[in-house]
Amino acid sequence: MNLHDLVRTSVVEFYARRVGRRIDLTQAPKHIGVILDGNRRWAKAAGGTTEQGHRAGADKIAEMLGWCEETGVKVVTLWLLSTDNLDRPADELVPLLGIIEDAVSGLAESGRWRVHHVGAMDLLPPHTQKVLKEAEQVTDGVDGILVNVAVGYGGRQEIADAVRSLLHEHGRRGTSIEDLAEILDIDHIAEHLYTRGQPDPDLVIRTSGEQRLSGFMLWQSAHSEYYFCEVFWPAFRKVDFLRALRDYAARHRRYGA
Repeated sequence: MNLHDLVRTSVVEFYARRVGRRIDLTQAPKHIGVILDGNRRWAKAAGGTTEQGHRAGADKIAEMLGWCEETGVKVVTLWLLSTDNLDRPADELVPLLGIIEDAVSGLAESGRWRVHHVGAMDLLPPHTQKVLKEAEQVTDGVDGILVNVAVGYGGRQEIADAVRSLLHEHGRRGTSIEDLAEILDIDHIAEHLYTRGQPDPDLVIRTSGEQRLSGFMLWQSAHSEYYFCEVFWPAFRKVDFLRALRDYAARHRRYGA
């Protein structure tokens, strides 16, 4: 590291500590959703390959979860692969799935966090399914942050799956469609989401400068606050994370009232 980079790093770290001291952790979000966007653009800007970009993005995950531990976050949902991403060319998708598998296995092997898959498991290759299921089993009793790994995830797909699960459940009970229509409310659907039993996200962060949700947690984010960050995910720093928390703490959440 040259002198210029050393000075720049020191300044950023000093600023991060300053921002951190000004955050009221009692107002910090308990559930954060993160859209990890910009891996490919980061790699292109750095003169690297798409695979290098995805691997750099995967390497950032544990660091960010450490920041969450420091600030009292209880649940983190990481969007690693959308259902749309499954249509990417095989020469990109296959390495990406391998990187995701390595990242999820690494989270499980650390013993620090409880891993839970959210997404359409049946759309994923058998080996990816195996890795995700094993990570859940190994970390089932871990008393740490609950990390939802959204792999093969789409918000519309989740709602469709929830409704399908609801219909199957009531079909087994012998409930008629007419009777179900009479009693159906939002709680019935919420009980069949991938994140059932979890609090909805308080804050959703998207990196790379894109200002849209792209279908991320459509149901759960009805009252979430959003924070759009200009930096690409592999370049996401602690100071960027703390700025998101500071921005969140400054907002007055009305929940539609």
